[in-house]
Amino acid sequence: LLYKYNVDWHKLVDETRQGSNKEEMEKAEKMLHEVQALFKESEAKASVARQKHNEAQSAENAAKASEAAAIQRESEAKAAAEQAKKTEIQANNDAAAAKATEAEAKAAQQELEVALQELHAQEKAYNDKKAELQKKSEEGGVVSRNKAANELAQLLAEDPLPLRRAKITQEAAVKKAERATKLAADAREAAEKSAAAASASRKESEAAAASATAARQQAEADAAAATAAAKAAAAAKEEADAALESARVQLEAAEAFLAEVRSRPGQAFGALFWLDRELHEQRKYLPVSKGG
Repeated sequence: LLYKYNVDWHKLVDETRQGSNKEEMEKAEKMLHEVQALFKESEAKASVARQKHNEAQSAENAAKASEAAAIQRESEAKAAAEQAKKTEIQANNDAAAAKATEAEAKAAQQELEVALQELHAQEKAYNDKKAELQKKSEEGGVVSRNKAANELAQLLAEDPLPLRRAKITQEAAVKKAERATKLAADAREAAEKSAAAASASRKESEAAAASATAARQQAEADAAAATAAAKAAAAAKEEADAALESARVQLEAAEAFLAEVRSRPGQAFGALFWLDRELHEQRKYLPVSKGG
C-alpha cells in the first residue's frame, strides 16, 4: 500500500503519533468494521443472487423454447391424426364399395350359372330321349319299334345347333363372370387391407397426438415453474442490490465522517490514512453505476 499510494513511511510513522481524539478514531474504526462486514456479506449474497438469476433466466429461456417446440409438435401430430382419420374413412368406403362390387359380380355369375345349368339340363334331356328312342327302335314288337324309329327320326330332324351355341355362349359368359368375380374379390381384399392399415395408422397417430399433448402440458408446467424461479431469482437479486446500496450509503457516511475527523486539528493522520485506504478498498465491491 505504501508503494501503491506513494506514501513516505517516515512521515506516516510520525503522523500516527499525532492526535488526541481517541473517541472519534474509535468511532471511525467501528464504522470501518461495520462497512467491511456489510460489504462482505452483501457481496457474497449479490454474487450468489446474480449467478442464480442468470441460471434461472437461462432455464426459463430453455423451458420456453421447449414449450414452443412441444406446441409445434402437438399441432403437427394432431394434423397427422386428422389426416389419418380421413384416410381411414376413405379406405373403409373403398372397401365397402369393393365388397358391393364383388357381391354384384357374384350375383351376376350365379344367374349365368343357373342359366347354363338349364341349358345343360336341356341337352341332357335331348340326349336321354334320343338314347331311349334308339333303344326302343331296336327292341320290342314291330309296331313299337316303328313308332320309336319314327319319333327318333323326328328328334334327329330337329336342329341342335341353337342349343349348342347357347351353351357355348353361356359357358363363355360364366367364365367371364368368374374372372370378374375373382377381380372383384381381389380388389375387395386389397381394400380391406388398406382399410386395416389406415385404421392402425389412425390409432398410432392419435396415440402420438395424445403423447404430444401430454408433452406440451408438461412443457407448459416446466415453463411456468422456470418463470416463477426466474421471478424469485430476480427478487433475490433486487434484495442483494438493495443490500449493496445500503452498504454504499454506509460507506458514504463513513467517508463523510472520516473527512470531518480529518478536517479537525490534532488528528492522527497516519491512522486516518489507513482508514481512508480501507474505505476506498471497499468501493471495489460496488458496481460501476454505484461508484465502484
